[in-house]
Amino acid sequence: MTPTLTELAIRTSELPPFGTLTLWDGALKNFGCRVSAKGTKSFIVLLASGRRHTIGRYPILSLAEARAAAKRALAEKTLGKERPNTTGYLAAVAEFLERCAEKNRPGTVGEYKRLLRSHFPFGTTRLSDVTSEQIERRLKALVDRPSEQRHAFTAIKVFFNWALKRRYIHNSPCAALYSLSTPPSRARVLTDKEVRTVIKHACGAIGAYGRIVELLILTGQRRGEIAALQWQWINEQERIITLPPSITKNKREHAFPYGHMVAGVLKTIPPRSEYLFPARKERRQGQPVTVFAGWNRPKVELDARCKIAPWTLHDLRRTFATNLAALGTPIHVTEKLLNHISGTVSGVAAIYNRHAYMDEMRTAIDAWEKRLSVILASDDSNASQHP
Repeated sequence: MTPTLTELAIRTSELPPFGTLTLWDGALKNFGCRVSAKGTKSFIVLLASGRRHTIGRYPILSLAEARAAAKRALAEKTLGKERPNTTGYLAAVAEFLERCAEKNRPGTVGEYKRLLRSHFPFGTTRLSDVTSEQIERRLKALVDRPSEQRHAFTAIKVFFNWALKRRYIHNSPCAALYSLSTPPSRARVLTDKEVRTVIKHACGAIGAYGRIVELLILTGQRRGEIAALQWQWINEQERIITLPPSITKNKREHAFPYGHMVAGVLKTIPPRSEYLFPARKERRQGQPVTVFAGWNRPKVELDARCKIAPWTLHDLRRTFATNLAALGTPIHVTEKLLNHISGTVSGVAAIYNRHAYMDEMRTAIDAWEKRLSVILASDDSNASQHP
């Protein structure tokens, strides 16, 4: 027999190692307190067909108050007078982020958090009360930032689709909105002169951002992977960096070689923590150190110094790949360096060749660093305008 749920049981409950656990109440069937691995405790009640209704968080809401609210919800359901879910926007976002953290990379969860909280300040407004017009107004405020607008629209649409599946709402307010235009496929490749300009000003930049930009140009890796680098992943003797599956886009371990220019950049980075680029913001005692995430301001400052045509950090990855092709690097070697799983080597061959091509990749990196040395030594009058 399930014991009656008490305040003491909720306060002293052990946290699950991952996911959530539910402390059910023996005094009221289908009522309980859901505990997450991060310590969040929320009162819930199961309605028809096992649909979970979130009542509120503990200790903001007491056990007695939550039990009374659960009784009302069950009674209204029995009488056919069920009202729309009363879950507030911020409470639902918090639960959504917890669910996302179970299946997505920290960077993805952090981006959802930023977009949902900064562009859609609906506070404690009930989800069922958020309208299409409110969302549309928030999106129109981003009309001068089309990329941010698209990302914000995607985030809010994914969130309300999740809420719809959880039956927190009966209809998504995003369903009435027209899809924003899909951005054209980018083909931006920086010229030799532009690469030299970016490296010059990145080297002169103070802080983690400049070093990250240098490593992106030199290695061709993704920005989130470089920002999350840990010293333990770097074999300085063999000059190999091994990224664990937890941070790679395809969830596969990725080992790649680096040359003397990367080694030079690494020597300029003080080992202040396990991460090469820990967040600058001071953490409270007992909280984990986080990695660099301040992308916007330093990019604006770097653009102001470089004064070249608009470009993104991902364009550096494309520039890296394009230059390797110009240097005669076989495409399957380039794909290994980029950690692409769909390409010339796939299926069983990809499994058996997971750690192969290290020598070929090193040859490609050496050729790229030699090419960069020529680019950096050139002046504007004789620099090539194409990779």
